[in-house]
Amino acid sequence: MKKKRSLLSLSHIALWYVVIPLLLVACSGLSPKATRVPSPPERGFNSTLPKRDQPFASPKQIEAVTPRENFEYRLGPGDLVNIKVWRRPELSQENIMVSPDGLIAIPRIGSINVLNCTQEEVQKMITVKLEPLYVEPEVTVWVREFHNNKAFVLGRVGKPGVVNFPGKGTLLEGLALAGGLPDQGKLTRCAIIRGKENVIWIDLQDLLKNGNMALNAQIANNDVIFIPELNDELIYVMGEVINPGAIQLKDGMNILKAIMLAGGMNKNANSEKVFVIRQQNVNGDVIKVDFKKLIEKGDFSQNFALLPDDIVFVSPTGMAKFNYTIDKLTPALQVLNLGTSDAEAFGIMQKLRQNLWNQSGFVNSSSSTTTTTK
Repeated sequence: MKKKRSLLSLSHIALWYVVIPLLLVACSGLSPKATRVPSPPERGFNSTLPKRDQPFASPKQIEAVTPRENFEYRLGPGDLVNIKVWRRPELSQENIMVSPDGLIAIPRIGSINVLNCTQEEVQKMITVKLEPLYVEPEVTVWVREFHNNKAFVLGRVGKPGVVNFPGKGTLLEGLALAGGLPDQGKLTRCAIIRGKENVIWIDLQDLLKNGNMALNAQIANNDVIFIPELNDELIYVMGEVINPGAIQLKDGMNILKAIMLAGGMNKNANSEKVFVIRQQNVNGDVIKVDFKKLIEKGDFSQNFALLPDDIVFVSPTGMAKFNYTIDKLTPALQVLNLGTSDAEAFGIMQKLRQNLWNQSGFVNSSSSTTTTTK
């Protein structure tokens, strides 16, 4: 009698261990529900990305701020100047630095102001001052090092700082002199700050990728070229994929590309239930995508273009949820001797045999014998 009661109690315990997994299966896992919350047009689900209004300067706007006159280099602080007077070595000098206030010192003449003067203008000034002292002095002036035609390149470049142009400076030349742009990341724009009021935003993607040289703006002296620090736009791929996590949003990113970048679906994925959650304000917009139909039938109508902060969720199959729960509970069941038909019918014993003895099969309830394979 005691034996029967113990067997009944064990049978009840086994049944409880079967019921609990079933209840957990019903509650486990995420299961988004498709909604159609009204969303702004630019946030709606479309197969192509919405056009965004960018504050980029057009070629006409860049042309409007480009100096019209012929370029002439004008001296400024830091420039090194050579002066040679023919047959007058005592007056000839090399590497004369223009002072911060624009002055240079010449023997027999003293200091003269050359700030914002061209080489020809400096040559004439020196000649005029030497004529009372010498007969027909022949003066030659040239700049040995250019430091006044400069720009300040700041932000995401290889070597931020001051760059000097020997001639007409351009945006691409300034970026190259500053060490170029980093290979990684997604750089979309830069600003040219001129004076106190003018700011020109340049579309780097159009300039560099499409070769639109009309955007290669001319740089004026003391311009600031600023490349903003990279702010990655991310999407999130979750659920039954090989490598769930955040993925950098790139041009033309859609559901198919996002799942492939996450390593593809794993064996527990339900390809018929893929959800895209798009953030609006407080309430998001959730849409269900039949990925199996997309692949097998080539139906790309739901291969939606993704926007920043979108969540792609790949649902698990029902069996995947059940197996997950059983795997968690199987160690606790190993202490029991479940030789009952109930446990056998629910598959608990088969799972135990596989884990404990690497056997597969089932118990024949009529003969109480086990059919196994090794």
